[in-house]
Parts: sequence; C-alpha cells; structure tokens
Amino acid sequence: MRRPTLRATFVAIAVSGTLVVTACGGRESSFAVPNVLSIAEHHRSGSSPIQHVVLVVQENRSFDNLFATFPGAHGAKYGLWKTSGGDKKQKLRAGNLYLPTDITHCSAAFKIAYDSKKMDGFNDERKGVCGQDGTIGNSPKVGAYAYQYVKPSLIQPYWDIAERWVLGDAMFQTQGSGSFTAHQDLIRGGTAVDGTASDPNGTESLIDNPSAMPWGCDAGKYTHTELITTSGKYDNEGPFPCSDKFPSYASGDYETLRDLLDNAGVSWKYYSPCFVGSPGSCCATNCKGGAGATLNAFDVIYPVRYGSEWGTNVSMPETNILNDISGGALPAVSWVIPEDKNSDHPGDNLQGAVDDGPQWVASVVNAIGQSQYWDSTVIVVVWDDWGGLYDNAAPPFQDEYGGLGFRVPMLVVSPYARAGSGSQGGYISHTQYEYGSILKYIENNFGLGSLGTTDKRATSIGDVFNYNQKPRHFQTIPSTLDGKYFQAHSGKTQHGDPE
Repeated sequence: MRRPTLRATFVAIAVSGTLVVTACGGRESSFAVPNVLSIAEHHRSGSSPIQHVVLVVQENRSFDNLFATFPGAHGAKYGLWKTSGGDKKQKLRAGNLYLPTDITHCSAAFKIAYDSKKMDGFNDERKGVCGQDGTIGNSPKVGAYAYQYVKPSLIQPYWDIAERWVLGDAMFQTQGSGSFTAHQDLIRGGTAVDGTASDPNGTESLIDNPSAMPWGCDAGKYTHTELITTSGKYDNEGPFPCSDKFPSYASGDYETLRDLLDNAGVSWKYYSPCFVGSPGSCCATNCKGGAGATLNAFDVIYPVRYGSEWGTNVSMPETNILNDISGGALPAVSWVIPEDKNSDHPGDNLQGAVDDGPQWVASVVNAIGQSQYWDSTVIVVVWDDWGGLYDNAAPPFQDEYGGLGFRVPMLVVSPYARAGSGSQGGYISHTQYEYGSILKYIENNFGLGSLGTTDKRATSIGDVFNYNQKPRHFQTIPSTLDGKYFQAHSGKTQHGDPE
C-alpha cells in the first residue's frame, strides 16, 4: 500500500487548522494551516494580476541560521544537544555568514539530527560531506559549529526584505536530503523514478547524490544514483542520473513543471552558472570537469538536455536574468541558481572567504523592482536544504521517501504581498509549506493543472498575497554590490555543491 500516511496526515492538519511542532527545551510552536477550502485558487484567467514568478534558489541554510532572532518568527536562541546522559541546552552563538567548513546534510545526517523528532542530534553530524551508500562518513563530529546563527548585520538585505515584504517561517524541504534532490523537487515536486501517469509517486525515489559529478546527463557513464523505496530500503545502485534511464521514462513520466508550462504555451527559463555541459559560448575557458554542474536541475531531464531548450530556456550564465529584465524579455516563470560565492553554501572557498549571497539576491530583487515588471511579478527566495545547521522546528510528518525535511527560510516580494504588522509593513506567514507549495502556486496562477507529486498535498503559498489591495510601491533593498558587479564577475570556475 503506497503513501497512505501523506493523505491522512494532511487531512488531519487541514481540519485542525494548526500545526504543532516541538522546539528547543520542549517548547511547542503552532504553525497555521489554513482550511484548504479558504485558499483562493488563483488563475491567470482573470483573478490574478501576476504575470511573472521568479524563484531564486540559495543554498544550505536552516531557518534559525538566518532568522533565529527575527521578531515575531518561530526562531530559537537555544538548541538541544544529545548526550549519553540526556539532552542539554546549547546556546546558539552569533557568527559569520561565510562558513569555512561544510556540514554533512545527506539523509543519514538528517536522521541523526532529527532523532525521531527529538531534534537533538545536530552535534552528532559530521564535518565535510557524507559517504556514499547512505552513510554519514567518519570525519570529526561537528559539535557546536552547527549551533549558530548569522549576525543580522551581515545579512541585512535578507532582513530588509523580511521586514518589508513576507517571511515564511514554516517552509520545509520536500525530503530530508541534500541539494541534488532538493533542486529536482523545485522543478517537479518529487523524485520518484518509477512513477506513472496514474501514480507519479511510484515506489522508488532518488535520495542523496549521484556517485560522481556532474549530477545529470553529462556524468561519466558509470555514474549511478541512490534510491529509497517506499518499504524503507536504501539502494546505492540506482539508475544513471539522466531521466531517459529512469524506469518511468518509457511511460512518459518524470515530468517537470517545464512540461506543464510548454503544454500551456507559458514561457520559462532556468538561469544557472556555466559548466562543462554548457554551450561553448558560455564556457569556452572557465569550465573544467564537473564544475558548476551539480545544481543544474535540468541536466537530469533528457529531453531538455538534448533538445532545443538547452542553452535557450536553460540560460547560462545565471546573470542573463539581469539582461532579460533590462531588455524586456523576462519569461513568465524563472528559476535563478547562483554561483558558488553568491549561494550562501558553507565551505565554498575557491574564490576566497566570501559569501555575497545577500547582495546577489538584492541585485535580482532590485532589478525587477526598478523595472517595468514590478507591478506584475512575484519573487520567491528559498534555500534548498538546511546545510547541517541547527533548526528548532521538527518536520510535521515523515513520508515514505524521507520527508518532510528540515525547515528553511522563504522570502516573498511582490506589490501584492500581504501587508503585515511590522514597522515597515512586513508579514510573517506561519503557514506550513513545502517546495510543492511554490509549484502549486505557479500551477494555479497560470492554470497549468497539477504534476500530481507533492504539489497535490501541499498548501499553496497563495495565502501570502492580497490581490485586492492597491499595489505596493517598491523600495530599493540597500546593498554594497549591484547587478553590474555580478555581471562583470560571472563565469568563474565553480566548485559546485559536493552534497
């Protein structure tokens, strides 16, 4: 019997109207879950003024790591630390945005930190990256390094956005795993490789990383993926990471939002860094080996990688979005993937001890806010996984594929963003979301239908908008770097996310 827990759990949550999660020190926090009947199903057929949705995807930060002390949000100043004698309270220290060392954040690390919903095992994660075969590896335990939050002054653009627009404090990963599956979830809401048109969720799902870079059709021929089955089996000999090798390919499944958009004649682009599989004009001198390829989700999608949309709809480098905004060519739906040093990913230091993530995000938001597109655009900023960093909110349920994962931040910017009680008009959404919530909003807004993956169970992010209000004026997000800087410094050799 497949996936009964998801349906039953979601119905129970929707009826009750709130979601209770255990925070540090045993505190319970309630996240609102609006009655599904009260959430407007907005469509471009007339009720929605939104013609453009831009999804900016950053890397490897938990909600508490960026917004632990944000007023009104479900943050924490202390975490739980597991010891042989029981849990102890661990104070979260204020730290830097740039982090020199990665922390394990594969499915094995998730299970250790989650610890059957006790949320006390983050100290037992490891420095570096996980081993293959579903193991966490043997590097030193991370200890107190996981228990930190970034000083707000170091991420002021993120806080400025949250103070003026929308901060979501109950966005959870689709799966307790790393960036590879998270980026697939952000284009299709799930990673089942044996789904069918009648059951897209199948019985086997991708988890963790392929065995080698690049993560996609450009991988070496002996590369394999890792799978988890609905019976809980971990299989380290999954198919080659290109969708034509998936069992579902023959039946036409493993569809992404691209399929729905193309079928409906809705324009889209996926803006990402150059890598070895990019067109030569993008990557003539700077791409080496698997550099930059790990986070190009459409490199997994065979008909895109080897079709006319590669190098056109999949647009490289990622700074092309700035050209399209200024040139009047912004598509209806966009994904924006950053370079290493602009991604917030810990441990990416090929270009020095720098993290320009807040400035990069501000440059994209400001470019749209100062353009002709402002009055018709929604910008969603989300981080792809927790990066091993502490968070106090336990995922509300566990499905058969290892989700939900941990909580990550979500920011939403739009002239129709619901005004809140913050001093600058900011609104905090406590509604429970997952990555399928973003896809569901896009599907509803453009009348695309549903992929039938986690978008089906998810609550749309549509409740953060008020289409009846007078469009709000854009206020420039102060930043030390602008779009011209990022355009001049794009195309560097990428380390890529090793997990």
